[in-house]
Amino acid sequence: MASSSYSNSPCAACKFLRRKCMPDCIFAPYFPPEEPQKFANVHKIFGASNVSKLLNEVLPHQREDAVNSLAYEAEARMKDPVYGCVGAISVLQRQVIRLQKELDATNADLIRYACNEMPAANPQFARRMGHGGVSYDQSSGIYYPSPWNDEPCGDRGDGGV
Repeated sequence: MASSSYSNSPCAACKFLRRKCMPDCIFAPYFPPEEPQKFANVHKIFGASNVSKLLNEVLPHQREDAVNSLAYEAEARMKDPVYGCVGAISVLQRQVIRLQKELDATNADLIRYACNEMPAANPQFARRMGHGGVSYDQSSGIYYPSPWNDEPCGDRGDGGV
């Protein structure tokens, strides 16, 4: 008899709410008995009745995503009661902005380095470039000579046109 009760163990929601888990339990597919804390957090933040109403209103193929979102938000609210997951998003956005600024500064340093090193490395190139100008293509990571320079294009053999 213990084995039959084991196979029919109640879902985490019914176990938490201390009620019998029926075969058509709305919570059973999304709150397995192995994850009791998942339902406990969701229940504490949103309430079992609200979650039940929400799951009944959501299309069946979207319920798992809805439960995962509720569980994520509930866990975030447990950690940060004021901001919840918005606080985590804000921290990540600030980190992205900081890293983008760092990347821009590093790219500027690379361009300055390339402008200072290219004329010394190749005097012929420096004469053609006038001011040693280069442009940097971020997608390919290649430096190209600037098309805007003060020198006439006599090297090309077309009279500078």
